[in-house]
Amino acid sequence: MPYIVTDACAQCGACVAGCESGAITEGETQSHIDVAICVECGTCMPNCPFDAIIFQTEAEALASLSSKGAVDPRPETARGQPPKGETAL
Repeated sequence: MPYIVTDACAQCGACVAGCESGAITEGETQSHIDVAICVECGTCMPNCPFDAIIFQTEAEALASLSSKGAVDPRPETARGQPPKGETAL
């Protein structure tokens, strides 16, 4: 989930038009990047006139989701196991 659309999105459509993989679609309040389709080429960032698309590491994304009360989507954490490469606290 390295590229995300922030609340600064004005739904201008520049990122949608510039995404060659078709990973970006317009939602109700902002555009959305489908991580299953995104090839992480990075062309969306400079195409956005509002600087609403940012690059975020997986750890940063999970920390952000956690701070909003979301559950870690990785299956190994649902089973109570730490993710690969991480140790339990």
